[in-house]
Amino acid sequence: MHNTDPRDIILRPVVSEKSYDLVAQNRYTFEVDKRASKPQIADAIQEIFGVTVEKVNTMNVTGKPRRLRTRAGRTRSWKKAVVTVKEGDSIEFFETH
Repeated sequence: MHNTDPRDIILRPVVSEKSYDLVAQNRYTFEVDKRASKPQIADAIQEIFGVTVEKVNTMNVTGKPRRLRTRAGRTRSWKKAVVTVKEGDSIEFFETH
């Protein structure tokens, strides 16, 4: 993933109760490209939102088994990044509550 647009790395914010609870600790959760590394994620967040990233934790989320009538399938697998930003910085998108 050389010289890519930061918006190709950061796909979308993760909206869940747990992700909103982490906002109080200056931690924001995003779905990211599966091939993105932690430094690439940190650079993309800093460039898009203008905040200072202190730490990036990533995890691969495995798709869950699902069924549609007689057909068995799975939801898609994806990569999640929890980004800790410097004290005092915030990302406005999450500040809606």
